[in-house]
Amino acid sequence: MLYRYSEVFRTCLSLADLGLVAASWLLAYWIRFFTVFEAPLGVPPLQTYTVPLLLILPLWLVMFRSRGLYDPRRTESLWNEAGQIASTTAACVVLLVAASFFFRSYSYSRGVVLLFSVVSATSVIAFRLVGRMGLRALRRRGLNLRYALVVGAGRMAEEFIERIHSHAEFGIRIRGVLTDSPASTGVLSHSVPVLGGYSDLKSLLGNEQAAGRIDQVFIALPGDDGHVLEKVLNDLDDEVVGVRLVPDLYQFMTLRSSVEQLDGMAMIGLRDSPLVGWAAVTKRIIDLVVAGTGLLVLAPVMGAIAITNRMVLGSPVFFIQERMGLDGRTFRMVKFRTMECDAEHETGPVWSESRDPRCGRWGAFLRGRSLDELPQLWNVLRGEMSLVGPRPERPFFIERFRSEIPGYMLRHKVKAGLTGWAQIRGFRGDTSLEGRIEHDIYYIQNWSLGLDLRILVMTLFRGWTGPGAH
Repeated sequence: MLYRYSEVFRTCLSLADLGLVAASWLLAYWIRFFTVFEAPLGVPPLQTYTVPLLLILPLWLVMFRSRGLYDPRRTESLWNEAGQIASTTAACVVLLVAASFFFRSYSYSRGVVLLFSVVSATSVIAFRLVGRMGLRALRRRGLNLRYALVVGAGRMAEEFIERIHSHAEFGIRIRGVLTDSPASTGVLSHSVPVLGGYSDLKSLLGNEQAAGRIDQVFIALPGDDGHVLEKVLNDLDDEVVGVRLVPDLYQFMTLRSSVEQLDGMAMIGLRDSPLVGWAAVTKRIIDLVVAGTGLLVLAPVMGAIAITNRMVLGSPVFFIQERMGLDGRTFRMVKFRTMECDAEHETGPVWSESRDPRCGRWGAFLRGRSLDELPQLWNVLRGEMSLVGPRPERPFFIERFRSEIPGYMLRHKVKAGLTGWAQIRGFRGDTSLEGRIEHDIYYIQNWSLGLDLRILVMTLFRGWTGPGAH
C-alpha cells in the first residue's frame, strides 16, 4: 500500500513539474515578445515555440529522475533540494542549447531561453518548497507518518533517536528498539521501549499486533555488535520495509564528514574541512576586507607603537617567528617585539606565561591588551592566516604536542586565526592545552559565518584583554 501511495505521489509530482516547466517556457515567450522588450524581427507565432516542448518536457523529466528529485526526501534539507533543482535545470538548459545546433531550421530567441531557465527553476523550487513545508506541517500534526524500528543501542542509537525526536516535521515515529543490551541508557532516556533482541527482528516485522506497523528499519549497531550486521540484513532480505544503515563512526569522525562516489563505490570522508568552495571564498573576502580596513584604520595606533618600541626596546621593532598553519605549512608570523632580542638564547624555546619576566613594563602592557598581535593583520591580508581560527603554534612545540595530545593536528585543517573560539572562551597563554584543542575542534566542526561573526564581536568586547592575554 505504501509503495502504491509513493508511486502516486511521484507521478503527481512529475506532472506538476512538467506543467510548471511548460508554463515557464510559454511565459518566457510572452515576456520576451509582449512586454517591454523590443522585437525588431517581429513576433514569431506561438506555434513555433510550442514545438520545442516535445524535447523540453522529456529532457526535464529524465534529468530530474536521474538526479533523484522524485525520491523520498523526508529528512533532507529543503535548501539542498533547491540547490539540486537549480543545478539540474542549468544542466538541462545546456543540453537544450546543445541540441538546438542539430536543428538549424529555426533560431529561437536567446532571451526566451534565458528567461525560461530562470523562471522554470524559480517556479519549480517555489512549488517544491511550499509543498514540502505543507507536508512537514501535516507531519507535525500527526499525519503522513512513517513508523520505524531501530536495531542497535548505545551512543549511536541514542544520537539517532534524539535527532528523529527533535524533528517532528520528518514524520517518523520510533516504535521501539531491538538490542541485546536492554540496559542501555541511550534507549531508556528517550522513552523508547525495548521490544526484544536482534533475533526477534523477523518475528516482530511479521506481527503487527506486537509492534504495530513498521515502514522503516534503521540499523544503528554499536561497533561491538558489528558482527551481527550480516544476520540482521539476512533477516531483512525478504521483507518489504525500507532499510537504512547508520554506521557507527563516532570514534573516527573527528571533523565534518562527507560521502563521495568512486565509480559507484561509496567513500565516507571522516576528516573534511568545512571551508571549501563558496564558504572558503566568502571567508577569504571577509578576511581581505576587514584586514585591509583594519590596517588602514589602525595605522596611527600601530605607528605610535612602532615608534615607542624603537625608543624603549630599540631595533628591530617587529618580532618575526615561524608558525604552522593550514595543512601543516609554515609561515612567518609578525608581531610587535615585547622582549629583548635573543630572549631564548640561554633557555631555548619556552612556553609563554603570565607575567613573563623577560618582558619589561612596556612589553607587558602590549601583551596584556594584545596590541602586539596587530601586525598579524598583514598575515591575514597575505592569506597565511584568517581573522578567526585556531591560534598558530611554533613547530618546535607542535612536534611535542602531536604525540602527547590526541587529535592535536586536526586544528591545522583550517587556517590559523588572529582570534578564535578557544581564545574568547579563556583558553589563552599557559591555559589547558586539552581545553584549547577541544574548543578548536568544536569551531571546525560547527563552523559558519555566523560563528565567525560572533567570535569577532566577542573578541572586540573581551577577547583582547581577557584572562591569559599575555
